[in-house]
Amino acid sequence: MFGQAGPDFYPYLIVLLGLAIFVGILILYAIAVYNNLVAKRNRYKNGFSQIDVQLKRRHDLIPNLVETVKGYMAHERGTLEAVISARNAAVNVTSKVAANPGDPESMKQLAVAEGNLMAGLGKLFALAEAYPDLKANQNMSNLQEELSSTENRVAFARQGFNDQVTDYNTYREGFPAVVFAGMFGFFPASLFELESPSDREVVQVKF
Repeated sequence: MFGQAGPDFYPYLIVLLGLAIFVGILILYAIAVYNNLVAKRNRYKNGFSQIDVQLKRRHDLIPNLVETVKGYMAHERGTLEAVISARNAAVNVTSKVAANPGDPESMKQLAVAEGNLMAGLGKLFALAEAYPDLKANQNMSNLQEELSSTENRVAFARQGFNDQVTDYNTYREGFPAVVFAGMFGFFPASLFELESPSDREVVQVKF
């Protein structure tokens, strides 16, 4: 019987008790790491939701912009179509990224799509410089102001998202989180980085 175990049994009992305590501490530590990873992942996902709001605002402004300028720039049809095409591509990619922010391939696609869109808008505004009547259009002026404001908000939200991703990645790569991260399905997240130094500049939307 257990109650009649001899002295030789006590060392084994102590070892078993120590092992149980160690396993219990390990489980508690794993739970704490898991909870921290969840919290940090949720923060950067929420950070992307702020980018998503501003990108959608920009995407919604572009059809109005094209509608405003096409009456003045009818012979620049190729440029207008390129802007709309880039806008539609950016909308599709943004929706994809919103479902899984931080995914490396999706974030790369977003950077390319937004870079193409901004390049198209830059060309459009450069061409619009040659149309005095368009420059005097009140609707155009309002759109310029809204786009400029949106660009600033996108830049601010992008910085916040990148800070949160960096915090998550730093924690994930540190010990002991690195031991549990892959096991729990927490993989590295990618920053929202623009494709080239010129893309980092806010598009000039004022004449």
